[in-house]
Amino acid sequence: MSEAFTYAWRDPVSDEEMVDLVRSHGGNDVAGWWEKIRAYSLGWVAARDADGLLVGFVNVAWDGGDHAFLVDAKTRGTHQRRGIGAAVVRLAASCARESGCEWLHVDFEPELRGFYFGACGFRPTEAGVIRLRS
Repeated sequence: MSEAFTYAWRDPVSDEEMVDLVRSHGGNDVAGWWEKIRAYSLGWVAARDADGLLVGFVNVAWDGGDHAFLVDAKTRGTHQRRGIGAAVVRLAASCARESGCEWLHVDFEPELRGFYFGACGFRPTEAGVIRLRS
């Protein structure tokens, strides 16, 4: 069976769709989250199935200049391991480049190394982080 997915930069995404997507893969869904943070985004990529269901998403935050930051990559639990995540990241990288960004950063849990370094083409780099809340 062949599946058709569409990928769009800055596709309108509702808060309800985001809550449903996060819930679908066992994440911590928070109503109002998307409405709150969307204003800080350079853009985002939404992946939809043939029925219009949101099946993948990634947000691109930025510093207003050369640096973009990939955050909140999500794939619907029932649609994982079909290339959707890699496709939304590729489109996000392309659109960030076209928007004038020089760098795209990403942080991730160790179990996602293969995805980001392999499927998405990121390379390891030195970085640091401070956890501000426990």
